[in-house]
Amino acid sequence: MNKVVANADEAVRNIESGMTLMLGGFGLCGIPENCISALVKKGINDLTCISNNAGVDDFGIGLMLQQRQVRKMISSYVGENAEFERQLLSGELEVDLIPQGTLAERCRAAGAGVPAFFTPAGYGTEIAEGKEVREFNGKKYLMEYAFDADYAMVKAWKGDRYGNLIFKGTARNFNPVMAMAGKHTIAEVEELVEPGELDPNFIHVPGIYVNTIFKGVNYEKRIEQRTVRS
Repeated sequence: MNKVVANADEAVRNIESGMTLMLGGFGLCGIPENCISALVKKGINDLTCISNNAGVDDFGIGLMLQQRQVRKMISSYVGENAEFERQLLSGELEVDLIPQGTLAERCRAAGAGVPAFFTPAGYGTEIAEGKEVREFNGKKYLMEYAFDADYAMVKAWKGDRYGNLIFKGTARNFNPVMAMAGKHTIAEVEELVEPGELDPNFIHVPGIYVNTIFKGVNYEKRIEQRTVRS
């Protein structure tokens, strides 16, 4: 039951080139910073990354893009990363842009063991090309498949050595559904506590979904866009 490892390097040691990874977070909020740094250091490539966005040029998944480690991005928003834009337009990077709700549901479905579902989002657009369409009560729906990710990496506020997780504020975002969706889930936490210290009524992800956990270090708490009065 003790799922604790020493650090991010140990947590990602079995991740190999060519794998599909889920990375939690929204913008720069709640991203698995330590895991990303360890992947950059590890130097693997040809990765498919499932994440709401691609970070910024010098932080988050942007660091992996700089090192040409990502072959394909599956995201819903990528507008803050110039290197991402350059690689996309030059044909270096394959990209699947999907509606944000569909992204979330494909994660949730994977965690729930649901292989596919129908959604109206994207019908009548390029997103629908090649997908099965059905009509329910006079409305057209697309069939979308649950994600199939080798690893999920999430960042939580608190966790215990059994893998139970609590997220703080908006850092909760995509992290819970991705934690439940990966074949192997790695959680980095700001505070690592003993079992029994977390109130069971406030646990967001039960430990059964988490395979590996470690206490992260040196979190930067960046602000993606700082807007102030002139």
